[in-house]
Amino acid sequence: MALDPLDLFDIRSQLTEEEQMVQDAVGRMVDEKVLPGIGRDFEEHRFPREIVPELAELGLLGVYLQGYGCAGMNAISYGLICQELERGDSGIRSFVSVQTSLCMYPIYAFGSEEQKQKYLPGMAKGETIGCFGLTEPHGGSDPANMKTHAKRRGSDWVINGAKMWITNGSIADIAIVWAMTDEGIRGFIVEKDMKGFSAPEIERKFSLRASVTSSLFFDNVVVPAANMLPGVTGLKGPLTCLTQARYGISWGVIGAAQACLGQLIDYTKSRVLFGRPLAANQAIQIRLADHARRITTAQLLALQLGRLKEAGKITPQHVSLAKWNNCRMALDVARDCRDMLGGAGISAEYVPVRHMLNLESVITYEGTETIHQLSIGRELTGVSAF
Repeated sequence: MALDPLDLFDIRSQLTEEEQMVQDAVGRMVDEKVLPGIGRDFEEHRFPREIVPELAELGLLGVYLQGYGCAGMNAISYGLICQELERGDSGIRSFVSVQTSLCMYPIYAFGSEEQKQKYLPGMAKGETIGCFGLTEPHGGSDPANMKTHAKRRGSDWVINGAKMWITNGSIADIAIVWAMTDEGIRGFIVEKDMKGFSAPEIERKFSLRASVTSSLFFDNVVVPAANMLPGVTGLKGPLTCLTQARYGISWGVIGAAQACLGQLIDYTKSRVLFGRPLAANQAIQIRLADHARRITTAQLLALQLGRLKEAGKITPQHVSLAKWNNCRMALDVARDCRDMLGGAGISAEYVPVRHMLNLESVITYEGTETIHQLSIGRELTGVSAF
């Protein structure tokens, strides 16, 4: 029996029937709605916002949350969703990841019942879009060095500061904003029409071009006390959200690598040089085999990560290891696939260069590779090198 070149260890056989159905449904949507136009969207620096109702109709927004119009699927289903979406483009997966894990999740986990009822149903329907304001222009990997601050004024809060590299910022209806207060870091729900709030888009990107990336500026933005997330204080709030999002990234990047390898295998079979197809060369087969090895390792790691999550045993260190390994795998595979295409590799006709450029961002955001390495190093030694 021939093996699936993109699933050599038959991970699919380890999935439940429901998980397989979820993967197949999202895969069809990606094939029919994303892939036909995503290359053009990338070239034109355009997020295909028309895809949002399709994502909502499939229940992909807030997919693992219970109630409030959310689908309540399990962790492995969420991972498979991210994998299929990123097979299309990292920008599409990023939109779902931010909406779900960085915006809906903190409202669900740390918000009041009134906040949940007010925002989550509309977000699940894709009618309300969110963004997540943590990273600052000077801060990067050091979120504790936060300059954005919120000060009490009567029963309200007044926010001043700036955030940078914010996915969905310019199209968001609400922003989950983390700001320093006299009682520590707190989270606030800032609505787009609040006076003094602006979210200009960042232009001239060469990565994640089919995704909206913005700055957020707060100039004496008055936020009602009812918009503060009451359930958490300190960095635990944003870092818990990032752990949720990094879990999805660990699965998502596998899809990008699969897209590159799948197209490259077809290319090496049809491209004839020196009287024989590229696929008949030892050097080509060795490199293809290495790609398959890396993808298979990442698949097994993601599957076990999902099982740990479902069992309630997952830790941030588990997620760090998976994000580090799988992002590095995907970027290396995309780069090598680009190289193996020769001159054609720089053409938008083929997907590796687009995925390669996207993955340069994915390996950086939500914890750089170095940060995740140091997280594991701290776990191994008990000594922090941060």
